[in-house]
Amino acid sequence: MLLTYMLLCGISVMAQNRSFEFYDGTFNFNLDSSLIISTVNKPTTAEALNFYSKIESADTRTIISALKAYQEKDHLNDWIYYQLIRKTAEEISPKAENYFRYTLYKWYLLSKCGYDARIAIGNNQIVFYVNNDEDISDIPFFMIGDKKYMCLNYHDYGKLFKQSVYVPVKLKIPEATKPFSYKVTRMPEFKPETYEEKDLQFSYKQKVYHFKLKVNDEVQKIFKNYPVVDYESYFNIPLSRETYSSLIPILKENTKHLDQKNGVDYLMRFTRYAFLYEDDGQNFGKEKRLSPEQTLLNKYSDCDDRAALFFFLVKEIYNLPMIALLYPTHLTMAVQFDKPVGSFITYQGKKYSFCEPTPQTQNLKIGQISNNLKNASYEIVYAYEPIKK
Repeated sequence: MLLTYMLLCGISVMAQNRSFEFYDGTFNFNLDSSLIISTVNKPTTAEALNFYSKIESADTRTIISALKAYQEKDHLNDWIYYQLIRKTAEEISPKAENYFRYTLYKWYLLSKCGYDARIAIGNNQIVFYVNNDEDISDIPFFMIGDKKYMCLNYHDYGKLFKQSVYVPVKLKIPEATKPFSYKVTRMPEFKPETYEEKDLQFSYKQKVYHFKLKVNDEVQKIFKNYPVVDYESYFNIPLSRETYSSLIPILKENTKHLDQKNGVDYLMRFTRYAFLYEDDGQNFGKEKRLSPEQTLLNKYSDCDDRAALFFFLVKEIYNLPMIALLYPTHLTMAVQFDKPVGSFITYQGKKYSFCEPTPQTQNLKIGQISNNLKNASYEIVYAYEPIKK
């Protein structure tokens, strides 16, 4: 903020070294004074074009190189990388100070890092889109030819967002060619001291099992504005290292003397009874799919969240083939055993036994399904087949 003030007042400054914490590391970059562009607060196409003209004349090589190097060093997925770009834009031009300028920096930095991002203006607002060809269901998008562009800052406007009023700004940065992916296949590392302990317990065959789970609220922040992605992407979001280490080895120890069926039963009942149930409408006011780690973090979760956690646990401990079955009002799981147990679904010639990870009015065993779902229609929304080594 001080640097911005000095430049606006015509005070000469040298380039500054800037840094901020990013999960367990520190991002350092050199902020050349030419990168500080003044704009008005009111978004207009003319002002956006003026910003672009000025920043293209600035020395952006150092900051772009620093961003790219950090992404490569830490193997950041695009969604995590976008969090780095957001924080960098905030460091240059605070969001609360001038939202228009802050968004222009996000757009420019993401574009110069190679992603096909676009801006549009209308209704005194600036909206920010990125090319993405994945199945995202709960945020606005527009098409340019056969390319789909998802809105990255829809959450900042909420009910004030008016899709029909935004006019794309005709700016295409030559380097901006890559599509953006919402898949998170690797969580960032967090400092061990940022974790807290959470007590969990559940009862299995007259024995109470206690867990001291390490959880980190930074995970909630990462996924705060994460959209509803397809089931494959969502089910395969991993746990952070500390949370994984505080849970998976204990579950493996607790199930090592059980045969495969009883071990999966243990995991099913852990997922079903170690957490309180509440649907997303009551909990969040909208549909929101929690990653497996968010389900461990949150006090409440629903059937989507339990299915994802159950999938993750079975995959990690037994790595069995599984399918996710979506009913009109429910999501549940089925697992392929050596021999089917109870009621099963045949999918692509293979038999999968029902495993219900969400509390029901009946105490369902493996191979049982709720009475109200027995004749209901369903869709297989994800099928997992382990890679044979």
